Amino acid sequence: MMPWPELVRLYRLTETWEKQRNDAPAYNIAPTDPVPFVTVGENGGQKLREGRWWLVPWWAKEMPKQAMFNARIETVDTSGAFKDAFASTRCLIPADGFFEWTKSPEDVGRDPWHIFLPGPRPFSFAGLWAHNKKLDTTSCTIITMPAGEPMAKLHDRQLVILDEATYDAWLDPATPVTDAKALLARDLHGELQFRRVSRAVNSVKNQGAECIEPVSPL
Repeated sequence: MMPWPELVRLYRLTETWEKQRNDAPAYNIAPTDPVPFVTVGENGGQKLREGRWWLVPWWAKEMPKQAMFNARIETVDTSGAFKDAFASTRCLIPADGFFEWTKSPEDVGRDPWHIFLPGPRPFSFAGLWAHNKKLDTTSCTIITMPAGEPMAKLHDRQLVILDEATYDAWLDPATPVTDAKALLARDLHGELQFRRVSRAVNSVKNQGAECIEPVSPL
């Protein structure tokens, strides 16, 4: 997660506590960790919330055992696990980078890659959120799509990054499902950059800037 001032600049947050909060940057967020996310607010504003990164649908009677930290663009509007959230509780998940892994040809270990937009500059993943009253859990998930270039060199999937101009339409529950899905088809035109970083990020015990320390040039 980006430095807090960057998060505040990216959204139209209206509450004093949202603007004055100053959490430290998070370098190594793992599924089931709590993360901030942004939803539609009042009077044209946007609202900051926090939830578990691993969606728990509003109707679930127990915590999901299957992976729910990502939702596939191909089925997000039809899957029983995600379709309700896609229809009415979409969100923005702030970031300024993320990770993907490849297998090392030398020792078969997992080599992490830090992926970011030039600058680097902050952005928002396309997310869904839910509140489950029975389990008293607020949670979220990030939508994925087939990887474009150059991401396809690392993995066949990539996280969906929304165009800032589409934030309001994405958050608005009145936006029809078909229109909301069309907002996901963003072509980044090769903008994403990546570089190999320290294997420190392979352990959730490591939470500092060492997780994005470059190992070698692209």
